[in-house]
Amino acid sequence: MNHAIRVHELGGPDVLRWEAIDTPAPAKGEVLVRSVAVGLNFLDTYFRSGLYPMALPFIVGSEGAGVVEAVGAEVVDFSVGDNVAYVDPLGSYAEYLVRPVSRLVKLPDDIAHVDAAAMMLKGLTAEYLVQRTYAVKAGDTILVHAAAGGVGQILCQWAAHLGATVIGTVGSEDKRAIAEASGCQHVIVTSPESGTADFAPVVRELTNGEGVAVVYDGVGAATFTHSLKCVRIRGHLVAFGAASGAVPPIDIQLLNQNGSIYLTRPSLGAYARTTEELRQAADTLFAVVKSGAVRIAPPRTYALSDAAQAHRDLEARKTTGSVVLVP
Repeated sequence: MNHAIRVHELGGPDVLRWEAIDTPAPAKGEVLVRSVAVGLNFLDTYFRSGLYPMALPFIVGSEGAGVVEAVGAEVVDFSVGDNVAYVDPLGSYAEYLVRPVSRLVKLPDDIAHVDAAAMMLKGLTAEYLVQRTYAVKAGDTILVHAAAGGVGQILCQWAAHLGATVIGTVGSEDKRAIAEASGCQHVIVTSPESGTADFAPVVRELTNGEGVAVVYDGVGAATFTHSLKCVRIRGHLVAFGAASGAVPPIDIQLLNQNGSIYLTRPSLGAYARTTEELRQAADTLFAVVKSGAVRIAPPRTYALSDAAQAHRDLEARKTTGSVVLVP
């Protein structure tokens, strides 16, 4: 019997339903994967809520790791028993699922399924952010929002490894130690009671008024205006997520008023558009993890059938680091 988390109507976590479904057969160029671990991401809540529209019904999730159980026609690079990981397409919240081999990567022997599910989407996001959207280099000072989150922890470690000074923001005092352990030399707590919900003056003070080379902002509406004020002249604001809501339309003149800065809204889809790009990025991620420069913290786990509670906790910011759903 195969089960999956399906969405029949858009809304809050309660719309996530644990249902019995047929086990699909792999078509040409596909494999059947038995899920061992499924990654949970804020991206999943965007689809569930309707922020990113999808035809109903659908199976949530885009990231996971497992074992190949069957192969379709013309599949030559993968065999039954291979350990694999993936970041798309949609449909990962299932015990068994088919994946196109063009979007599949083989797991190294020394990376466990649960670690792969904890790192794939978040780690590949961190890879393109620090390596390609803005290539972080030694001597840069950067600002990372949600530094104790899943992407934040990986991104901060990677940037520090590259020689950057990392300023991180966190939403509560109890997350400070996590950000510091992830490579942040400076941590700003932005809770309402902290007095630094507007973090821009602190960032300016820490950079002697210059601002940072790049702001990595995955929070969105709540931070965007303040983030603009943190960027140095001809610096970069990378708005890669919207955990607090979508950024409203902006007047392009703000980019000039704040120092001719560069604004981009990147996505993993654009940076891993081809199979070659995806696998090169995954190889880079696996290498930096195996070197010890980036540590993947043990994820918090929930049963896959309990995905609704995992979504509630994620949106209430009760989680830190990665969250993995286990079938």
